Amino acid sequence: MGKYFGTDGIRGVAFEKLNSELAFKVGQGLVHTYSPKTVVIGMDTRESSPMLAYSIANGILALGVDVLFAGVVSTPMIAYYSKLKSIIGIMITASHNPYMDNGIKVFNRGYKTIENEESQIEAFIDSGEFNYQSFGKFTLFHEIKDEYLKIYQNMELKPSKLKIGFDSANGANYLISKIVFDQFYPSAIQISNTPDGHNINTNCGSTHIEAIQKLVNGHQLDIGFSFDGDGDRIMIVDHNQKVYDGDLIIYMIAKYLKTKNLLHKNTVVLTKMSNPGILKALKDKDISYVLTDVGDKHVFHELFTNHYTIGGESSGHVILTHLLHSGDGLLVAIYLLKILGELNLSLEELVNDVELYPFKLINIKDINKSVLQLDSVILKINSIEDKLGENALLLVRASGTENLIRVTMSAKDESQVNSLTEELVSFIKKEGQSL
Repeated sequence: MGKYFGTDGIRGVAFEKLNSELAFKVGQGLVHTYSPKTVVIGMDTRESSPMLAYSIANGILALGVDVLFAGVVSTPMIAYYSKLKSIIGIMITASHNPYMDNGIKVFNRGYKTIENEESQIEAFIDSGEFNYQSFGKFTLFHEIKDEYLKIYQNMELKPSKLKIGFDSANGANYLISKIVFDQFYPSAIQISNTPDGHNINTNCGSTHIEAIQKLVNGHQLDIGFSFDGDGDRIMIVDHNQKVYDGDLIIYMIAKYLKTKNLLHKNTVVLTKMSNPGILKALKDKDISYVLTDVGDKHVFHELFTNHYTIGGESSGHVILTHLLHSGDGLLVAIYLLKILGELNLSLEELVNDVELYPFKLINIKDINKSVLQLDSVILKINSIEDKLGENALLLVRASGTENLIRVTMSAKDESQVNSLTEELVSFIKKEGQSL
């Protein structure tokens, strides 16, 4: 990670680390790095998003570059339009983080920045000469919505008898998700669609799945979709409020793609955090898989380097490359509804051959992340791996966006998972106290 850029753009506390001065410098740094003629900017619904969006726009405009301001749109919409028009795209969002945080995601012709580009932008932020040369044209821009909706036109969607609900997290896709569902499934019920600048991801969205579970239960719905703050992730619940995460979603769609000869190289891309039970189920269906490091950029790289069709993370970030080059929770929801209607099956029936293993995730907060570099910690992790044996998962990593370390463990024996997780977490905390 760089000085400003983390694993997914620039992210931090708004009005502190992420203030108008830094945003202006980022805007000018982007121009000096890419020399664009036009930049499209979108944002989520946080109270700080307009400040950052307009400050970046001012930095860009001051160097004679035109800005298309799309307002509140989802991250996938910016990624799509940036690629479609071969221009730079900027999304102001901190995704699933609380409203106090914000972030800046940059897309170079639709694709997230690479390390070399980020280094150039950072160097300019720290030592570049900031100036006004001329003034570009600023345009309030709505065409992005019409272009994005074209993705759905060729999906051959049919009316559904399913009773559907969806949670927009008071976030970036609350407008476009309403438009799409109204067009294809007009009886669907939307919640968390009244953003006020402070309530994005607050007790709603994919990180608070209980909100959609309550809706499904209260209205006796068949299926509920829950999106994150910027719209690129999805979690699903069925009529029993059972949760279907990214792993299960990928499994369901991959099986369908295989029957349609659309699963290129008969392979899906998952991360090292994927449940071992999912991996076994894929093997049983004669579907190969590749495991990457955690982070959508790693999944993305594997997908497009090897031209695979589907990949993603258990967190709900799913990419369907035959439809869109970027993760999009809304697109995944509609595509899954298409599959359910075509096969006349329920979510339960699509995963009845999967046995998920007990899975435990613990966040160790307020700890020096360098503890993971200690020889004692490395040896302890290796020891725990040996105890778990084959067909198990152990992943210990520092968060790229928050001040914490995540310990993830999964194996068939739940008591073993619980005891070994507690043992490892306690050891890491103890070693961290010496730093």
